Amino acid sequence: MQDLGYLQKTIDYLDEAGIKSEVFSDIYPDPDIALVANGIKKYSESEADVLIALGGGSAIDTAKAILYFESGFRNKNKVYKKPTFVAIPSTSGTGSEVTDFSVITSNDEKVCIVDNDISPDIAILDPTCIQHVPSRVVADTGIDVLVHSLEAYVSKDATDFTDALAEKAIQLIFENLEIIYKDINNIKARSHVHNASCMAGIAFTNTGLGINHSLAHAFGGKFHISHGRSNALMLKSVIEFNSGLKSTLDEYSSKKYSNIAKILNLPARTSREGVVSLISEIERLKKNIGIENSIRDIGIKEEDFSKEIEVMAETALKDRCTASNPKLPTKEDLIEIYNNCC
Repeated sequence: MQDLGYLQKTIDYLDEAGIKSEVFSDIYPDPDIALVANGIKKYSESEADVLIALGGGSAIDTAKAILYFESGFRNKNKVYKKPTFVAIPSTSGTGSEVTDFSVITSNDEKVCIVDNDISPDIAILDPTCIQHVPSRVVADTGIDVLVHSLEAYVSKDATDFTDALAEKAIQLIFENLEIIYKDINNIKARSHVHNASCMAGIAFTNTGLGINHSLAHAFGGKFHISHGRSNALMLKSVIEFNSGLKSTLDEYSSKKYSNIAKILNLPARTSREGVVSLISEIERLKKNIGIENSIRDIGIKEEDFSKEIEVMAETALKDRCTASNPKLPTKEDLIEIYNNCC
């Protein structure tokens, strides 16, 4: 954002309005406790009454964590007033501009913070902010939107309202993600994907997510694989588990996955056929946007993965996202899903 000029443009807008601002730009992927602590120090010194997060999920998550922890570090003799929080996403993936979730890394583990007070007050969706995003990031963030939507849709806390948002987001991703992967300058498709990301964010912040994210958090934190790609690697096996595709069909999940297949005009004469069709379409999309089929394909040795699998399964089981999964897993279930992703 700084190198591309968007940061300066934001500062200029504020200057024109006579608003003084200070910048904290030391953000890096997978923000950790040390980064948040530095941000809290900078924010506290500024005494700002507006906090603007400009950037991708890491920037917005860092701002949220600053908000969450800052009250604990403030001067006890000082009255705390929560600042107006504005989020301007520069990637189409996290939906973080409308959620009460933040993911922070601590001791190689990704920890979910969930709190109403960290939801942005204002979200500004400007698709020009994503026009310089590399194709690999387009793929990672776009598939994250799909996972957000699918997990919100099958969540045990889903409602008619969240279903409507999730369905539309899924439809927009399948119609537009490949287009911007090949041509990021297609502004119409770019706008659709950007909107889909926000819709999915509204959906999952009201429903929770599921074990796809729990498994991806543990895996990505341990092997330092991007969040979107980690999610993509888990997706097929998670759908198979939730739907009961390899055993007895789970009526609720299989019906919902099959309904998505119908919306996408895929074969779905039965729930089983619908689930199979959806998985096939997801695998086709992943292939066309350059996402690997397995953990082995991204260069992780099987023996290295096997050493960590039990600890990752334990971490995923305790993850905040697991509770809203439509089918509660055991540790052994999660180990099996990981093994199926190899």
